[in-house]
Amino acid sequence: MHKSGKATDLLAQLPAGEQKGLPPVHLWNPPFCGDLDMRIARDGTWFYQGTPIGRKPMVRLFSTIIRRDGDDYFLVTPVEKVGIQVDDAPFVAVTLLVEGSGEQQILRFTTNVDDEVVAGPEHAMRVDLNEQTGEPSPYLHVRTNLHALIHRNVFYQLVDLAVEHELDGRRWLGVWSSGVFFPIGPV
Repeated sequence: MHKSGKATDLLAQLPAGEQKGLPPVHLWNPPFCGDLDMRIARDGTWFYQGTPIGRKPMVRLFSTIIRRDGDDYFLVTPVEKVGIQVDDAPFVAVTLLVEGSGEQQILRFTTNVDDEVVAGPEHAMRVDLNEQTGEPSPYLHVRTNLHALIHRNVFYQLVDLAVEHELDGRRWLGVWSSGVFFPIGPV
């Protein structure tokens, strides 16, 4: 448990003032201070001490200081690093805006914490298949070592947009975005 026991104490450690963009959590190397009773569910709901965090601005602020090191997730400030649990991915891609078509198509996603991400060379999409059930789990790279699970309704939109394309000598159904073909599944 976090030494003070309060998630809001963690937020108080962030540098004050107007900031543009995300805090440079990748540059901060504070000491590990233990685990915080915080969990992000597969559906993107954030929980603190077993209770959903209902204030979206607070969730948004926490989402800006999350970092993944290996398989572990942390909330990081310049002076403190605390572990949190993430059931699947820390974000969920909840909407999709499609611009253009074909190889010039742009796929613009919005996450549950209002990050906008354009799929492309820097923000790849992938689909993992559950070995037992064959159920697909689609993901979008959001930022350094962090991904969003693509919501089922958004994935259905991607399937509707899918076209056939040969990739590495194999035929795939997939989608184009920013000049990159992202396979969804084999033909």
